[in-house]
Amino acid sequence: MKHTTNYINTFIEIAEDCPVSRAETPPEKKIKTLALLQYEQIAKNPYQYTSDDVVFECYAIKNDISEHQKKEAEIQFFSKGQPCLRSSPLAKRYGFGIHHNVEGKVAVFAVESKEYQNFLNDPAVKKVKAMRSKKI
Repeated sequence: MKHTTNYINTFIEIAEDCPVSRAETPPEKKIKTLALLQYEQIAKNPYQYTSDDVVFECYAIKNDISEHQKKEAEIQFFSKGQPCLRSSPLAKRYGFGIHHNVEGKVAVFAVESKEYQNFLNDPAVKKVKAMRSKKI
């Protein structure tokens, strides 16, 4: 059975304990962080990929999985549940809301943006909060 991280017509709000009030691009480091990999994939390609695409592609990069190993690795990867983008550092730490459209494709929006507010105020879009970084 394939597990999925995809949402449909859903907006992931920043976490209640997100430390920033304006979105920040994840910093460049020698080895790219998960946050930067996710940011680059989603921000540069809005509504091109599903959450599953992003989560697996970042896993493949982090684990140095070659193109010809990907199909098998992806089946293995999704054979058990994976953390969805509610646990993404983009929404927990860097101040980006993540919108999943009706096709399940994702885009990121800075917390201070007009679009972010529009999603919050749109009754047709389901809202979920990103997971908190700290236990209460």
